[in-house]
Amino acid sequence: MILLRRLLGDVLRRQRQRQGRTLREVSSSARVSLGYLSEVERGQKEASSELLSAICDALDVRMSELMREVSDELALAELARSASATEPVPAPARRPMLNSVSVTGVSPERVTIKAPAEAVDVVAA
Repeated sequence: MILLRRLLGDVLRRQRQRQGRTLREVSSSARVSLGYLSEVERGQKEASSELLSAICDALDVRMSELMREVSDELALAELARSASATEPVPAPARRPMLNSVSVTGVSPERVTIKAPAEAVDVVAA
């Protein structure tokens, strides 16, 4: 099962780490407890829209950018999950934000995902 809260947490953590900021700095700026922010990043807690807005403000990231990155990862995870019945999809180690993803070669035997080489880490749970 693909958990949206887990994908969202992964994207939030990457955004924070790209800026070289600590959980403490972001939690203070967003006015949310450090423990709760940590649980959101680990996908253990569902973040409300108000909390997401505060975290995005603290990270100086538009919520639409955050949600676009989550959407891209969700789409890839869904494709990987549907393709995993026939063959595994290798996952690159790094996951910067995608601008677009194209899917070609869709057939019952094989799905080819064309995205930047170091684009995403696809996890189907």
